[in-house]
Order: sequence, then C-alpha cells, then structure tokens
Amino acid sequence: MKQILLVEDHSVVRLATRFLIHNLIDSASIMEATNFEETLTHVSSSHFDLIMLDIDIPGGEGFNMIPRLRKLQPKVSILVFSGMDEALYAMHYLKAGANGFLAKNSPQHTVKAAILAVLENGRFVSDIVQQQLMRHTFEADINSGNPLENLSQRELEVMDLLLDGKWTKEIATRLNITGSSVSTYKSRIFEKLEVSTIIEMFVKVEHYKNRRPGK
Repeated sequence: MKQILLVEDHSVVRLATRFLIHNLIDSASIMEATNFEETLTHVSSSHFDLIMLDIDIPGGEGFNMIPRLRKLQPKVSILVFSGMDEALYAMHYLKAGANGFLAKNSPQHTVKAAILAVLENGRFVSDIVQQQLMRHTFEADINSGNPLENLSQRELEVMDLLLDGKWTKEIATRLNITGSSVSTYKSRIFEKLEVSTIIEMFVKVEHYKNRRPGK
C-alpha cells in the first residue's frame, strides 16, 4: 500500500486530487495537511512514499521546505504540485531536492503520469523542464534572454514577496533573514532585471513569465 501525504490548503483541490489518486492507485492511503506545520508533524510521525506538496501554503518556507522534509524522511519522493510559474520555478525546486514539479493546470493524464513516475522511477520532468535542461546543457554559454532565469532561489523568494506588496520587515520575518539582507537581495534583483522600481519590476516579470522556451 502506498502512503501518500497531500499538502494543499484548498479543499476543492484536495478533494479532486484525492479522487484522482484513488482512481490511479486503488490501495493508496492518503493523509492531508493544510499548512507546513501540519506537514512537518505528519512527516515526523508517519512514513510516506510520496508527498504531493503545494508551495504556497500557510507557514510555507519556499525552497527551504524541501530540505526540511528530506531531513525527516531522506528517501521520500516529493512532487511539487503548484500553481507557480513552471518555467521560472521548476528548475530551482528540482535543484532544492524535489523529485518533480507538476503545474496545477496540467491535464489529467500528465498529473497521473507524474505521480506514477515519481513513485516508480523517482523522477518527473515535464516538457518545459526538459527544454530548459537541454538548453542549459547544449547552450550553457548562451544567455537565454530571460533575466528571471539568472535569479538565485533566495532572490526569487524576495522578488515574489516584493511583488506581493510585502515590506522589508515582513520579508525578513517570513524568510528568517535580516532587513539589511532583504535590501541587498532587492538591489541584486533590480540590477539583474535592470529596473529601478517595484512597478518596473512587475512589468518586466509579467513580460518574461509569459515567455516559454522556443517562443
């Protein structure tokens, strides 16, 4: 029997995902968590074969969530199941230790394929991520033209919080870093994106988020 932890704070998404998993794996035992604190509690006390992890949950810690879960259960398969932009975030979460990144707007057959791939083979890589991997492998010295891909994991986290309207103090508390560190990351982000205001950053981010490899 496969033990699966579904981490998702929206009840409708949990219900639909649970239904899909049971149709795919009859004997699956599914537990649920709606925030990161509950997730850590479950992972500390029960064994799981798979964690389907939404990133944007209460108490979430961004990229740091993966190593914290791995510390509790090193061999568990972690499939990030997120509404965040796949082309921008997938590679970073894979580097952080996730076994796969699945976009929530993926068709049902892709969701099923991702779950089975992670459970059976330990990895799931979508077409978008495959293209990114190919480009990074064969065109390592060529700039992709998308400055968002040059941001570090921490810079992406700070950028998202800035775009969400959070102040320096709020960001520092959320990421457990100092206010001066937030300011430093903000300066680096502005420099890499070649912007000078949050509004300019928002416009540039929206422009590049809508681009995909090959377009």
